[in-house]
Amino acid sequence: MTTGPQPARSPSGIAALLAPRSVAIIGASSDPDKIGGRPIKYMKQFGYTGDIYPINPSRETVQDLPAFPSLEALPVIPDAVIIAVAGDRTVKAVAECAARGVKAVVVMASGFGEVPDPTGQAQQREMVATARAAGMRMIGPNSQGVANFGNGAILNFSTLFTEQEPMDGEIAIISQSGAMSSVPYGLLRARGLGIRHVHATGNDADINVGELSEAVVQDPDVKLLLLYLENLADPDSLAGAAATAKQRGVPIVAIMGGRSADGQRAAKSHTGAIANEDAVVNAYFEKLGIWRVRSMREMVDTAELYLKGWTPEGRNLVIMSNSGALCVLTADAATDRGMPLTTFAPDIEAELREILPGFATSTNPVDVTAALLSDSGLFGRSLPVIARDTSADIFILAVPVAGKGYDVPRFARDAAAVSDQTGKPVVIVAPQQSVAAEFKKKGLVVFGDEATAVDSLDRYASHHALIARSRPESFRSPLVDAPSGAAASSTSLSEADSLLRLAASGVPTIPFRLCRNESDVREAVANLGTPVAVKGCSADAPHKSELGLVALDIQTTNDAVAAYERLCERMKSANLAFDGVLVAAMASRGHEVMVGAHRDKTFGPVVVFGAGGKYVEALDDAALLPPPFSRDDVRHAMAGLRVTSILTGLRGEPPAAVDAWADAVCAVGDLMTANHDVQSLDVNPLILNESGIVAVDAAVFVG
Repeated sequence: MTTGPQPARSPSGIAALLAPRSVAIIGASSDPDKIGGRPIKYMKQFGYTGDIYPINPSRETVQDLPAFPSLEALPVIPDAVIIAVAGDRTVKAVAECAARGVKAVVVMASGFGEVPDPTGQAQQREMVATARAAGMRMIGPNSQGVANFGNGAILNFSTLFTEQEPMDGEIAIISQSGAMSSVPYGLLRARGLGIRHVHATGNDADINVGELSEAVVQDPDVKLLLLYLENLADPDSLAGAAATAKQRGVPIVAIMGGRSADGQRAAKSHTGAIANEDAVVNAYFEKLGIWRVRSMREMVDTAELYLKGWTPEGRNLVIMSNSGALCVLTADAATDRGMPLTTFAPDIEAELREILPGFATSTNPVDVTAALLSDSGLFGRSLPVIARDTSADIFILAVPVAGKGYDVPRFARDAAAVSDQTGKPVVIVAPQQSVAAEFKKKGLVVFGDEATAVDSLDRYASHHALIARSRPESFRSPLVDAPSGAAASSTSLSEADSLLRLAASGVPTIPFRLCRNESDVREAVANLGTPVAVKGCSADAPHKSELGLVALDIQTTNDAVAAYERLCERMKSANLAFDGVLVAAMASRGHEVMVGAHRDKTFGPVVVFGAGGKYVEALDDAALLPPPFSRDDVRHAMAGLRVTSILTGLRGEPPAAVDAWADAVCAVGDLMTANHDVQSLDVNPLILNESGIVAVDAAVFVG
C-alpha cells in the first residue's frame, strides 16, 4: 500500500482501462473458466467491439481468436493489458508492458503488498515504480479487475458475471475487494437493476478507489456510486470524486470495513480517545457528502430509490394502507427512525372524509380499510388530495393483502401517477410477489415489509440532506499543507502556555496568573479576587486531577499560599518539571462542555466537541468535524448531541449561550488549520452558561 504524496498521474491510463480500443491478455487461456480465459469470454459475450489479443506462446488460437507468443509480437500497442500470470512472471510482464508503451495494466496475481512477505512487498514497489516511470497506470496487484458494461470492456474474472448475466444500467460499484464488488453486483442484478461499472482495485498500489471514482462519476450515465473500502490512503482523490459527484447529482454510498478497536488510533489527549479512527472516517464522509452504511443489505435496499432522481424536500411521511395494523406498524417504524408523520391541513382532511367511507381513517396514517376491495378507486381519489398538502414529503402505500377481486393494476397506475405528477417519493410495501410485480411494472420501488421501507427512506432522505450541506471541495489532506519534516511525535505545553495559545486563537479563557513564589501568589489573589483555583503547572502533567495537583474554591490569600506550597512539594516529590503554580479565577456556575482536536495522519485536523467533565469518555456524547467549517456546521452537529437538549433551559433554567460554544469550536478549527505545529489539544471543561463560555483547563500538544 502506497502512502504519502503522489506524483501527478495522467488520467489517460484510467480512460484506457474504462474504454480501451484494444486489450491484450498475458497468460490467456482457452479455458473460459480460468482467470486468463474469463475476460476473453466476457468481452466476446457482452459486446466489446475493440480488438482482443490473447498472448500465449504455446497456442496458435485462444477461444477462436489468433494468439500471439509475446507482447512484442502484437501488430499494435494495446491500450490495456490484463496480466494473468503469477509471481516473478508478473513483475516481468509489468516491465514489458511499460517498455512497450502500454497505457494501463490490470495485475490479477496476489502475493504482493497484501501479505507480510518482504519479497512480495518489494516486488509491488518495483512494479509501481516501473509503471510510473513509463507513465503507465496499474490496477492491482491482487485485483479481480475492472468491468464496463456500457461498452463491454470486461477486464475482470468475476464468477458472478456467469451466474447472473450483466445488464447495463446506472449504478457503479468500486471496491478494494474483489468479492465485495461481486456481492452487490449479484444482489442488485437479482432485483432486476442494471450495473454499468464493476471495478476491484485490489491493493490500490497505483490507481486507487478514490482516483477511479473520480473517473467513473464523470460517466454521464452513472446515477449512483457504491464503494467498499478497507483503507483510505489517498483521501484527496475521493474528495475530488465527491465534489464532482455533487456537481453531477450522483450520490455516493460507502461501506468502510475495519471498524473494530484494533483499527483505532490512540491519541495523547482524552479527546483523542473519542476521535478514534472510525469516528474520524465518519466525519470525513459527512464532509464529503458520502453516506456510510453498516451492511451490504442497507446499501442494496436503498439503491433503487437513488435511481428515481427524487430530491425530498423534507422527511414528513404519509402512510396509506388497506390494513389498520400495517398503518400502526409503519407509524411505529417511522417513530423509531425519527421520521415525523405529516399532519394534514384541515381542508385536506375534510376532503378526505368526503372520499373515504365513514369507518375509514382520514388522519395520517390513512386506513382505507377493506373497502378497497369493493371500491378500487379509493387510492386514486385520495392520493392526489394528500399530495396537495405542501407538508407531505414522502409517501408509503402499503398493500399487505390483495389479489383476486382487487384491481391491483389500477392501484399501481394511481400510485405512479401521483409520483410522476408531484416528483415526490412514493414507495410501495407489498409482500405478495404477484402484487409487487404490478407496481414494479409501473416503475415504482417496492419493499416486502414496512420496516425495510422506512429504514431505506430514512437513509435516502438523510443522505440528500447531508449532500446539501456537504463541502467536499474544501477538504485538504494533511499532506498538502504540512511542512516538510514535520515531527511524528509531540510534547505537551504547560497549562499556562496552553491557555495563552487558546486565548490568542479566540477561545475565551479564565483569567489567571502563573506564580513562582509566595509573593506572586499574593499579588495574583489581590488582582483576581477570591475565590480562586490553584493548580500545579507542569508540561509533564497535562491532566492534573489524577495527580492531586488541583485545589478549587480557595477563599483567602493565606489558603492560596498554603495550597501553592503544598502543590510545589507534590510536583517535586513526583519528579515533575516545575513551570510554576497557576492561580486562576473561579468560573461562574454552568454546564461543563469540551472541545478538543487532533491531527489525523490521513485526514488532517479533526475537531471534537460535546459533553465535558471528568466523565467525558464514558458519556460518549461528542461530534466531530474536519475543518474548515462554519458556525452553522457546528450548530447542526450540536443538534445531534444529548447534552444540547439540556442547554436549552430546562425547569426554569436560563438557556445557555450555545453560539458562544460554537464560536469556540470554530476558533479551535481555525487554530488547527493555521498552526501545523499543534498536534492535538484538549479543552475540558469549558464552563457554559447564559452569559457565555470560558475555558478553565487546557492541554495543547505540539510537535
